[in-house]
Amino acid sequence: MLRSFGRSRLRLAGLTALAAALAAPAFAQAQPATTPPARIQQPGPGQAEAAAQGRPDEGVLRVCASAAQPPLSLKDGSGLENRIAGAVAEAMGRKVQFVWSDKPAIYLVRDFLDKKLCDVVAGLDTGDPRVLTTKPYYRSGYVFVTRAQDGLDLTSWSDPRLKQVGHVAVPFGSPSEVMLKNIGRYEEDMAYLYSLVNFRSPRNQYTQIDPARLVGEVASGKADVAVPFGPDVARFVKASSVPLRMTLVADDAARGDGQKVAMRFDQSMGVRRDDAALLAALDQALVKARPAIDAILKDEGVPTVPTGS
Repeated sequence: MLRSFGRSRLRLAGLTALAAALAAPAFAQAQPATTPPARIQQPGPGQAEAAAQGRPDEGVLRVCASAAQPPLSLKDGSGLENRIAGAVAEAMGRKVQFVWSDKPAIYLVRDFLDKKLCDVVAGLDTGDPRVLTTKPYYRSGYVFVTRAQDGLDLTSWSDPRLKQVGHVAVPFGSPSEVMLKNIGRYEEDMAYLYSLVNFRSPRNQYTQIDPARLVGEVASGKADVAVPFGPDVARFVKASSVPLRMTLVADDAARGDGQKVAMRFDQSMGVRRDDAALLAALDQALVKARPAIDAILKDEGVPTVPTGS
């Protein structure tokens, strides 16, 4: 799920620092300035007794989840990462139990996992330094979203047409924002991007453009191109009444100084750094759950490439 906001080492470093610095930020433009308190799913029969005795319930997989992270995580359990967590729990012979937070997913490790309110976070970049991460269960990346009727077959940030099109919509703090600046388009699009969050500054607070809004801007013609993280928008692209094209961005982006700007990322589950036993169990379950995970990704329309590529 970070990954959706967050999910490049550049992006993760910035968001992790922000999460540590802020206590109760608002979510995008739609949330109030003060984030509501977290909601924790109540334990079922037998789970309360296990907790009281200080021992984990081996029949339950407690998954940290944000209720404010569509389409990756939704309170009804229908989000992409919710579905994947459910498939993994089933492969482990456990029942999934979501421990819900009303805060954005960037706060799940600090406010939930580290406090032992839950035991697993799904959708982290592989190698996230805050946790132990499983072997990756899929790899995706940033995508160019355009209207099919426009015939913009973009595949790389090096395409000169990106300097000529109308508005380019990108998530704040993302590799796409870095590249928008690199090609000299950021100043031109800055006021437009800020308008998508009611001119609320992302500086020193968590502010992000709703992924559905990014897709809607392209579908309506207000933007010619959007460049979000694929898993964040695949469901919205698939559901659009206006035919859209979604193409993975080539992993060849670089800044003016030659430094690579990664566009594709392996996704893993994370556990506390002292929970190697659960990590091993999850890795085994991921192998067993592979067909189910692949079916979920296909159903969602998430573009993928082989892990590690």
